[in-house]
Amino acid sequence: MNKTLTAIILSVVPFSITSAQGLSVGGYGEIAMSRNFYSDNVYRYSNPTKYKDDPSHGRFDIPHAVIYLGYDFGQGWSMQTEIEFEHTGTGSAVEKEFTEAGEWESEIEKGGEVALEQFWLQKSFKPWLNLRIGHFVVPVGALNNAHEPLNFFTVYRPEGEFTIMPSTWHDTGISLWGDAGSWSYELQMIAGLDAFMFDRDNFIKYGAASPYEFKVANNYGFAARIDNRSISNLRLSVSGYYGNSMHNSFPNDLKDTRYKDVKGRTWIGSFDFSYKGKNLIVRGNADYGHVSDAVTISTIKRNMSSNNAPYKKTPVGQSAITYGAEAGYDILGHSEKIQDKLFVFGRYEYYDPYMPASDQQDYTFTDVHRIAAGINWLPIPQIAVKAEFSERFRQERYNNEPSVSIGIAYMGFFK
Repeated sequence: MNKTLTAIILSVVPFSITSAQGLSVGGYGEIAMSRNFYSDNVYRYSNPTKYKDDPSHGRFDIPHAVIYLGYDFGQGWSMQTEIEFEHTGTGSAVEKEFTEAGEWESEIEKGGEVALEQFWLQKSFKPWLNLRIGHFVVPVGALNNAHEPLNFFTVYRPEGEFTIMPSTWHDTGISLWGDAGSWSYELQMIAGLDAFMFDRDNFIKYGAASPYEFKVANNYGFAARIDNRSISNLRLSVSGYYGNSMHNSFPNDLKDTRYKDVKGRTWIGSFDFSYKGKNLIVRGNADYGHVSDAVTISTIKRNMSSNNAPYKKTPVGQSAITYGAEAGYDILGHSEKIQDKLFVFGRYEYYDPYMPASDQQDYTFTDVHRIAAGINWLPIPQIAVKAEFSERFRQERYNNEPSVSIGIAYMGFFK
């Protein structure tokens, strides 16, 4: 089996070296159900009192279903693809409309997304020197580095990093990575982010997306990650990103000399860790991001002449922050006769995707504390059944947002 692909799915850090030829097929997926005991009205934050007693609402979802296909050609050459269906993908149909003169009409039947999240070729020279070219995951933060569902306890992906950064962050470029003793590293040059896709509720989350058939790359971004495992069972990691995000749209807007000097310098710094003992797992993260020229970028977006432009119109704050931790204890781990694992876990996280400059309007509902508690039952190592209660706490004038979620997830190889 391709050891590189095995490491990507089954370990926290996706760095390994390929040594066996052949085809590898694997993947992961999640099925979830949630009941939210708060209003889903779009005005619930602007008039919280009015919507305080709204009925609950429920959802079924398949957040992610992923297929990995990889091949080791030998002599250090390998490739991998990853196809992801989010929320079961997109759907449309054609039907004959009998009430409107028999016209044929196209109907959008469901939302969702189908994405090619990885497609790369790799040459492995040494364990400490591997060159990867193509489309790959950008391992900034704990979630992007270990986004598979058995790498976190909650039913859905941890909200903090999922809110302020692309997830799963994937982009096209060149990557240099390797392992050296207890250290691992990765350096990437990728397409830069697009400042016009930044927004109030999600900071830079959609900046890596492209509404076109191509990815605009007037500017380039640089990402890096370093991991250390010197202490038994403990991984300590730092990661980050830097790049200019203005003038990385289509068509190139540098001809507008009014904003020629606006760079939109974007940087993110992240620390995360993971401890895996015999019966105890603890994970945590802290992330901070900053965008220069946030006020000017927000003004440009607001004044765009075309209402149909595929860009976010809400302002972008100059900074965003998130931090959190989760711990789970296997209460069946003391029995040698029971092979199942049953983790009882708790999680706390804080995030704010909109920290305004002094002359920007503040939107206090973006400031969120969240707690979650529940169980993960693993009948076999590749499958987890999850259940949790969670609650978001915003500032005092807003209503709390409790919910109950149940899910089942898998990750592994088929070949």
